Amino acid sequence: MSWKAEMKCSGEWSSNVLRFATQAEAEASGKELMSRWFVPIGSRATESTDSVNYTFDFANNKNVRIEQ
Repeated sequence: MSWKAEMKCSGEWSSNVLRFATQAEAEASGKELMSRWFVPIGSRATESTDSVNYTFDFANNKNVRIEQ
């Protein structure tokens, strides 16, 4: 299980390929994206069955890809 950030645009929720280990990371990623992208009107974190492929660096406020 993983967590993903979803953005609400044009009345629909959508996401990208970033998957996080925790809800807090997904929420932080969504908030970071909202701070620089003006199209979405909301963000949320939801569960996903995809594998975790990112972590969120809270100190630097950015997404970091996990090397596999």
